[in-house]
Amino acid sequence: MSHQKITNAFTIIGRGHSGTRAMSQTLGASGVFMGSEINESWDLLPPGDMYEACRVMAKYVVHKGGIEWDFSKLHSMPIDPAFTKLVESFLSSVLASKQQFRGWKLPETTLVFPWIIRLFPEIKYIYWIRDPRDCILGGHITDDLADFGVPYEKTDDLRKRRAISWYYQQALVKATPQPKHFYTVRFEDFVLRQDETLQKLAGFTGFPLCKIPVKPEACGRYKTDTGVNYYDFFRDDLVEHDYPLPEDVTTT
Repeated sequence: MSHQKITNAFTIIGRGHSGTRAMSQTLGASGVFMGSEINESWDLLPPGDMYEACRVMAKYVVHKGGIEWDFSKLHSMPIDPAFTKLVESFLSSVLASKQQFRGWKLPETTLVFPWIIRLFPEIKYIYWIRDPRDCILGGHITDDLADFGVPYEKTDDLRKRRAISWYYQQALVKATPQPKHFYTVRFEDFVLRQDETLQKLAGFTGFPLCKIPVKPEACGRYKTDTGVNYYDFFRDDLVEHDYPLPEDVTTT
């Protein structure tokens, strides 16, 4: 099945615990059909077929050691037919919808971003960013990448596992040629400058967006955290997305 002509559709890319619920809820409140069954996190349910699709694609990711992977196969090889079947099953209610605007949110979509954009090149992708030091404070199903078939050097350090998961998903998105419609939003901007952020986002979605309740205290929680929340491999992304570096990290 070809999905190339699916338009007026959205998905949200971003690791779990990056605040993607806020964007999904905003789209839903603004008239976008986000699937026939969603949970309190505004995830499309049931997620099992997408989880399995992640494991199918992960077979073609090459681990080069440490925190380096080769994703090049994913951009040129034929998409595994099993992957397409699983994604179509997961998205069945969205694909069948006759509503003007439709979409879905499931953080694990990020793990298969290269193949999702090849199946759906015309839809709009909202890339959701959050300071990784906040993102790794809580547990998420993607904390151990091996659960989704991704090869990596496992560690017993839970925070480091979460940090590697965050870094892997960032690296995967960066290594993927951007689709035609791609827009990046920082969670912190959405929470602290919602009106301004929604106005800019509306230029991307093509329609006005409703406000939802937000919690400013969700930003910068790492500042009162007593565990390890910074890793050297966060540095470049912190700089790229204008997050403050720890005082003991050089900016040169």
